[in-house]
Amino acid sequence: MSTALPTTPRMAAPYWPHCAHGADPATDPVGCPGIHVPGHTDCLAHLNDADRTTYLVSLAPGTHVDHRGTPFTQDLLSQLLAALTDPTTQLPHFGDAWFGGAQFTGDARFDGAQFTGRTGFDGARFTGNAWFGGAQFTGNAQFERAQFTGRAMFNRTQFTGDAWFVEALFTSNVWFVGAQFTGNAGFGRAQFTGRAWFGRAQFSGDAGFRGAQFSGDAGFDGAQFSGDAWFDGAQFLTAGKWGPVVCGGRVDLSGVVFGEPVTLEIAASAVSCVRTRWESTATVRVRRAEVDLSYAVLAAPVAVTAHPTPFTTDNGIVDESLLTGPDRVRVTSVQGVDAAHLVLTDSDLSDCLFSGAFHLDQLRLEGRTTLAPTPTGFHRRGIAPIRWTRRRTLAEEHHWRAQNAGQPPATASAPPEPRRWRTGPHHPDPARTPDPDDVAALYRQLRKAFEDGKNEPGAADFYYGECEMRRHDHTGTPKTERHLLWAYWALSGYGLRASRALGWLAAAMLTTIMLLMAFGLPASSPKQEATGTVPAGGGQVTFTIDKQDPKNPVKDRFTSKRFDKALSVTLNSVVFRSSGQDLTTTGTYIEMTSRILEPALLALAVLAIRGRIKR
Repeated sequence: MSTALPTTPRMAAPYWPHCAHGADPATDPVGCPGIHVPGHTDCLAHLNDADRTTYLVSLAPGTHVDHRGTPFTQDLLSQLLAALTDPTTQLPHFGDAWFGGAQFTGDARFDGAQFTGRTGFDGARFTGNAWFGGAQFTGNAQFERAQFTGRAMFNRTQFTGDAWFVEALFTSNVWFVGAQFTGNAGFGRAQFTGRAWFGRAQFSGDAGFRGAQFSGDAGFDGAQFSGDAWFDGAQFLTAGKWGPVVCGGRVDLSGVVFGEPVTLEIAASAVSCVRTRWESTATVRVRRAEVDLSYAVLAAPVAVTAHPTPFTTDNGIVDESLLTGPDRVRVTSVQGVDAAHLVLTDSDLSDCLFSGAFHLDQLRLEGRTTLAPTPTGFHRRGIAPIRWTRRRTLAEEHHWRAQNAGQPPATASAPPEPRRWRTGPHHPDPARTPDPDDVAALYRQLRKAFEDGKNEPGAADFYYGECEMRRHDHTGTPKTERHLLWAYWALSGYGLRASRALGWLAAAMLTTIMLLMAFGLPASSPKQEATGTVPAGGGQVTFTIDKQDPKNPVKDRFTSKRFDKALSVTLNSVVFRSSGQDLTTTGTYIEMTSRILEPALLALAVLAIRGRIKR
């Protein structure tokens, strides 16, 4: 019985010996592109019935077959599959299977088939549904440029070798639910017009979706990537939810376009969102990963949040056994980002690069935000020991100080040393390391972001960092202003270190007490004396009463009684009050000086305390 054949579109001549059935020099010089059946000059579709039967009978399970370019009807494919069916498993069994450029009309049912050799469906066309559910591909499987007009089913399919779907076209819905990719998987520039489900798929090697386009929903719920997952340049035009996925390596979303509001859930070692474009609102929930947001384009608010617990799907808690790193989310860069729409929650910003970002004063930092501390312990500057004030700092300040101190570059894989400044990615190149003027601007903008959020204590360290950078800036800060900043830093830590101001106050008061005891208090209270003059020829007497100048005692200056008097004078000076104590001329000047300096130090201490507790 003859088999009805599909119409073969006009195409270039294939490189294999082809059937050429129906060729017309004027309209179709190629004709049928199907490869010759061994021993014949026709393809399987155009063999006469007797020769086709003879060929099919010669096949056995595991036989190598080559039917490139052959047009298959559903009936013809069923005959081929029946000839290769293993009587034990009742499933088709292929050795090497070459179907490149073949055309399948009607349903193509390869579900459960075993492909133990190399398999090629590159350029094949499936005009009906394609069923590969539960199939096993032991060797490499090639589906490059294959076209699936109907539904494509790859549920629980096992790809032991590499699987290539580069530039494949899926016009209808496609399922890869529970599929296992032991080797590398490539879907670069593939087009998914309908819905694409990769839920619970397992990728043991690297998975590449570079430049792929998802016009419908893209379901990756519970997908696991043991290697890297490359989605750079892909487009998710209508996806409302992406993930949760688990990746032992890097999830690369660089250059990806998300067209509609979307929620991403990713547990990975690293997530790269360099130049990622969000056309609408998005929530990016991340676990354990380092997140790079460099030059991302945010057309609407985007929130990057550290998710506190493992993700869940309809099938339960997502397995994170692929991940062994610390349970924290580190944002490593927001360079080049317009931060007006960015929200970072519960993130570690210890190594985050802010330089080059826009509208940092509108960045929202919520939850528990971690920044790099200053080096711990005592250090030596010349012969003098120093200790850095404990505060939260930006990575750019670390990089500048490390470069300025001449620190050697740190080992890339080594954790930061608590006693050293952290070196930058371009260390020790001064031309590519931000200078104090640049870092001061970053501190100023982030301080405003905290202040606008009514978080005055959180803004305190950023104000300290801004003043520190201005104090060290020899290009943008005038010399006089730097000297004032030096004094402000030394006396009170820019009005933020109450202990420093109180220490100077105590020292000033002690100095005042000692000076008063030594030079300011008289030996005894001066006595008043009266002198009278009797005018000649009259009985009237005039008395002039004068008071002797207080004098310092010659000895016994440092006694408990004099200490009490000096302490009283000093304490009253702190609050701008006069003690009423008689003082020597020198003591008067000492008291005047203390009434200027000591209240100022007290005010600085009060200001520092208020800055830490204000709400």
